[in-house]
Amino acid sequence: MQVLLATSANSLLGGYYSSYLLLVVPFIILSFIAQTLVKSTFSKYSQVRSQSAYRGVEAARRLLNEQGLQHVMIERVPGQLSDHYSPREEVLRLSQSTYDSQSIAAIGVAAHEVGHAVQQKENYAPNAIRSALVGPANIGSSFGPYLAMIGLFIGSDTGRLVTMAGIILFSAAVLFYLVTLPVEFNASKRALVLVENSGILSAEEIKDTRKVLQAAALTYVASALTAFMSLLRLILLSRRRES
Repeated sequence: MQVLLATSANSLLGGYYSSYLLLVVPFIILSFIAQTLVKSTFSKYSQVRSQSAYRGVEAARRLLNEQGLQHVMIERVPGQLSDHYSPREEVLRLSQSTYDSQSIAAIGVAAHEVGHAVQQKENYAPNAIRSALVGPANIGSSFGPYLAMIGLFIGSDTGRLVTMAGIILFSAAVLFYLVTLPVEFNASKRALVLVENSGILSAEEIKDTRKVLQAAALTYVASALTAFMSLLRLILLSRRRES
């Protein structure tokens, strides 16, 4: 009996590591490459001063006002590329690398965050879905994979139920990553239209700004793929355990 249990555990561990190497590691590497690319692209175009000489905060304020979002506050936050929009507080937070910079990269990032504020104003459906998934996604990403693996090692009917619960929890996190893609792509699309219509950036500057936003989008794609393949790995392991 002990030999059978040991063999089963070794088989499960072997499947765990081999599936991790085949399904997850390549996308972790892709995520690292994407993060490196966005940092290098931002660094390059953060050295290019915009013709309008708008600072990131000034561009954001003007774009917000033009969209009837005068009530949205702008705050400075520490770090680089830590920019984000908080829909609950209706506050747009710009990092130190964006707030005072007059670069086209900073203006592009600031405009992207304004795009999120406009999404909320217009009740953009994917954005609303993502907001609703924040809580379940946080729980799912924190506990789902571990719960699933515990269930796999337990075995029996109880183990299958625990594994299924973990997979369902983690599925909420994966769905969050997938819904994030259209939200981020749409925010970048809105950003380019906003800066073009406002005249803050010239047509030539918008081309370079698009490169910054496209590099940032790749990080979301890599994260979504990594999460999806991690979920697939758990499903395959659970089926292997039952067979």
